[in-house]
Amino acid sequence: MEGNNFVGTIPSSLGHLKTTEIVDLSRNNLSRTIPASLENLHWIKNLNLSFNMLEGEVPTQGVFTNINVFSVLGNEKLCGGIKTLNLPACPSVPKKHSDKVAIILAITVLLLLLIACMYAKWEAKRSKHTLQSKSMDENPYPRISYAEIFQTTNGFSFENMIGGGRYGCVYKGVLSHREQNVSIKVLKLQERGATKSFLAECEALRNLRHWNLVKIITTCSSVDLRGNDFKALIYEYMPKGSLGTWLHQISPEHSELQKLNLLLRLNLAIDVASPLDYLHPHSKTPIIHCDLKPSNILLDDDLCAHLSEFGIARFLSPPKSTSTSNGSSIGFGGTIGYVAPEYGIGGGVSTKGDMYSFGILLLELFTGKRPTHSMFTVNSSLHNYVKKALPNLVMKIVDPHMLMTEENGEKMIEQKALIKL
Repeated sequence: MEGNNFVGTIPSSLGHLKTTEIVDLSRNNLSRTIPASLENLHWIKNLNLSFNMLEGEVPTQGVFTNINVFSVLGNEKLCGGIKTLNLPACPSVPKKHSDKVAIILAITVLLLLLIACMYAKWEAKRSKHTLQSKSMDENPYPRISYAEIFQTTNGFSFENMIGGGRYGCVYKGVLSHREQNVSIKVLKLQERGATKSFLAECEALRNLRHWNLVKIITTCSSVDLRGNDFKALIYEYMPKGSLGTWLHQISPEHSELQKLNLLLRLNLAIDVASPLDYLHPHSKTPIIHCDLKPSNILLDDDLCAHLSEFGIARFLSPPKSTSTSNGSSIGFGGTIGYVAPEYGIGGGVSTKGDMYSFGILLLELFTGKRPTHSMFTVNSSLHNYVKKALPNLVMKIVDPHMLMTEENGEKMIEQKALIKL
């Protein structure tokens, strides 16, 4: 049985084969100690245990008294045995004290583990305190005043306005101390629910970290020149505007719209799906966006999509740390055409609602048709429009601008083939 890469221990039952004459277990990977039962092999002529990983004390009775009958070469962790083996002496531990030694060792290990846990807990608290102190000294969210916002938006001029919604208007500006282009959402506090929208957006965005979410730079909660309350959110600036503008506002000013070929639209779909996957199961507190639509998807210089507008976002379970800045306390809004039907009849908010909106968004992305298009009546919808075209009439419903983006005829054929697939 030599040279077979056997692993494990030598069975003690081998000692019961008393009339055995030859046992060769050399050149394997046998471990642990040599069973004392092998001393009973009185008829043995050759016991070869060499070149394994055996350890501990070599027996000194029976076959192990004759160096010419057995071999334990190549087992570097063996000790003791007869003198002619020239092995190191085994450490002496009196049997009567072995149990006490084991207990003492166990207690020692437990104490060391306890001390290590206490030290780790103390170190974590110290690091947290250091981090908090550092964050107080080096606030990552710069302080910005009403006066600076008023100045950088040119007095909230129409020329600086780049968007707007129910709860606020969005202006383009430049942070003077950073020379950084930003988007500034000024809340319409006279609008019912605007303050709750501001608090909900702050709560939703302060712990979110994802490449495809619009990054919040800072906030401003102050008073204007007349002493009225003023609140604003400052975001990183998205130079390419919203996806809705690219899909529907065809004009010489948006000639780059022709770049929205099939591949780019697929990438945009992935860019939107990625943060949704993060928000629903992977963020610290699962969040429902509740207002997914093209105008809330902004594009950077590389035409990568970033999800924005968390003013009516809902927490799947309310945060324990706050009772006022909870998205679930806001009266539900949403946008007609994108909002899930069950929300309209009082259904509870869930991730399925976002998935419905995402599905409508995909249909709009590849057909170029808004769900509120005049062609859709009470008895028809964008969903039914696409459903009726599947699978044979797909080429009749896709956005024609998606197929006009390639000058090379072969590439256009490839796109059409991919759409049909």
